Amino acid sequence: MSGSTARVVLPTLAAGQFLMTLDSSVMNVSIATVASDVGTTVTGVQTAITLYTLVMATLMIPGGKVGSIIGRKRAFALGCVIYGAGSLTTALAPNLPVLIIGWSVLEGIGAALILPAIVALVAGNVAPEGRPRAYGLIMAAGAIAVAVGPLIGGLATTYASWRLVFVGEVLVVAVILAVARKIDDAPVEVRPRLDLVGAVLSAAGLGVAIFGVLRSSEWGWVLPKPGGPAILGVSPTIVLILAGGLVLWLFVLWEARVTTSGGEPLVPMAMFGNRQFAGGLLMFFFQYLVQAGLFFTIPLYLSVALGLSAIDTGLRIMPLSITLLLAAAGIPRFLPDVSPRRVVRLGLLAMFAGIVWLFLSMDVDAGAKIVTVPLLLAGLGIGALASQLGSVTVSAVPAEQTDEVGGLQNTATNLGASLGTALAGSLLIAILTSSFLTGIENNDQVPQEVAAQAQVSLAGGIPFVSNADLEVALAKADVPEATAQAVIDSNEEARVDGLRTALAALALLALLGLFFSGRIPVKQPRSTAPVAADGDPVPTGGLS
Repeated sequence: MSGSTARVVLPTLAAGQFLMTLDSSVMNVSIATVASDVGTTVTGVQTAITLYTLVMATLMIPGGKVGSIIGRKRAFALGCVIYGAGSLTTALAPNLPVLIIGWSVLEGIGAALILPAIVALVAGNVAPEGRPRAYGLIMAAGAIAVAVGPLIGGLATTYASWRLVFVGEVLVVAVILAVARKIDDAPVEVRPRLDLVGAVLSAAGLGVAIFGVLRSSEWGWVLPKPGGPAILGVSPTIVLILAGGLVLWLFVLWEARVTTSGGEPLVPMAMFGNRQFAGGLLMFFFQYLVQAGLFFTIPLYLSVALGLSAIDTGLRIMPLSITLLLAAAGIPRFLPDVSPRRVVRLGLLAMFAGIVWLFLSMDVDAGAKIVTVPLLLAGLGIGALASQLGSVTVSAVPAEQTDEVGGLQNTATNLGASLGTALAGSLLIAILTSSFLTGIENNDQVPQEVAAQAQVSLAGGIPFVSNADLEVALAKADVPEATAQAVIDSNEEARVDGLRTALAALALLALLGLFFSGRIPVKQPRSTAPVAADGDPVPTGGLS
C-alpha cells in the first residue's frame, strides 16, 4: 500500500472504529436529558444502552462471516449505511421505542458488520510490517472515543442538544462512505455459505448469557436481591448465564458436526487450538474487562462523588487519551521489532499500577487531581495492549480467516466490556449498600427506628447519588438537619468504599491477565530482527 493510500485508509477505518464506540460514552453523561426528551425514565434509556451492547455482541460472529460472503469492503459500506440510518432515527426519535429501533437495533446491526470488516480491511490494505502500528491506531480510536465521549456529550447536552451528536454521526458516516471507495478489497474467489443454524445458536447463547450479566447489578449474581425477580429461588442472572453456556455448548457441537460432514462452519473450531490466536483473544478480553470497569468507575467518582460537570469530567479523563494514543501509535513506529509479549506485560503492569495508585489515593477528602497520574498510567497500558493485540490475532491464522478473526475479536471485547461494567457496578453497589447501612446504624445522630427502616427498604441496593441529590431528597422527606447531615456523611464514606472496592477488583483482574500473557508471541509477526536464546528479539535500543 502506498503512503498516500495509507493516509486515506487508516483514518477512514479509524473513524469507523471511533463511531462504533462513541455512543455509549456520550449517552452515559446525558441519560437524564435523553430520558426527559423522549418521555421515558433513566431506566428506559439504560435499557436502550444495554440492548445496543447486546445486539453488537450477539451479531459480531455472523457479521464477520457476512464479510467473507459479500466482500469486506461491501460489508463495511453496508454497515455504515445501516449505522447512519440508525443515527438519523435516533436523532429524530420522539419516544423510547423509536430510540431503541434507531440506536439499539439499527446501529447495533451496523456495528456488527463494520467492526469485523475493519479488521479484515486493515489486513488487506496494510503490509505485514505495518500492521502492528495500523491495528494500534484503530484500537486507540475506539478507546479514545470512550474517553472523550463524556466531553462531547457534555458539550452538546449543555450548549445545544444530545441529538446533535447523532446528526454529526450521520455526517461522518457520509464522509466515510465517500472516502471508502479508495480502500482496496480482496476479491471473493470462493463464495462461502452462511451457517444459519450456527449463527442462530451463537447469537442466542451469547445474547442470553450477556443479558444476564448486564442485569446482574439489579438482579444479583446468584441469590436474588430483596424485592427482585427469582427463578426457583435463585437470581435470573445465574440462570441466564448457565442457559447461555448450554446453548454455546450446543453451538460447538453443531460446528464440529458441520466440519466433519465437509460443510462450512460459522467458526472453524480449530482456530481455538492455535495458542497465539487464543492468547490474543484472551488478552483482548482482559483489556476490555479492566478498561470498561475503569471507564465506569472514574466518571462516577468525578461527576457524582465530586459533583463535576460533564465537561469537566471529560477534561479530567483526557490524560488517559493522550498517553493511550502515544503508546498505540508510538510503540509500533519507534520499536517495530519489540517483543509483543513484553509490551503486553508492561501494559498490564501499567494499568495495574495506575489503578492501585488511584484506589490508594481515594478518600472522602480527595479531589479531582488524584486521577491525573493514574489515568496517564492506565492510558499508557491500554495503548500498549492496543498496539500489539490486533496484529497478534490476525497474524496467527491464514489470510482467508480474517473475517472470523474480526468477529471473534470483537465478541471477546464486548464480552470483556459487558462483564467489566457488570462486575464493577455490582461490587460498587454491594459495598456502598453495606457500608452505608453499617454507617447509619452506628451513628448516634440517626434514630434507631430510621436505621432499622433503612435496613429493610435499602437492602436491595442503594443508588449511587451525589450529596446535592441526597440533600434534596432528605429535605423533601422533612428529615431533621442533624440526621440528614449524618446520612450525607455516611453516604459520602460509603461511596468511596464502593469505588475503592471496585477499583481493587479491577487491579486484581489486570494482575490475573499477566498469568495468561505467556500465550502472546515473543517475536513480531514476520519480523526480521534477530532472536536471542530466550526467544526475545535482540535489543536494538530502547524498550525491547
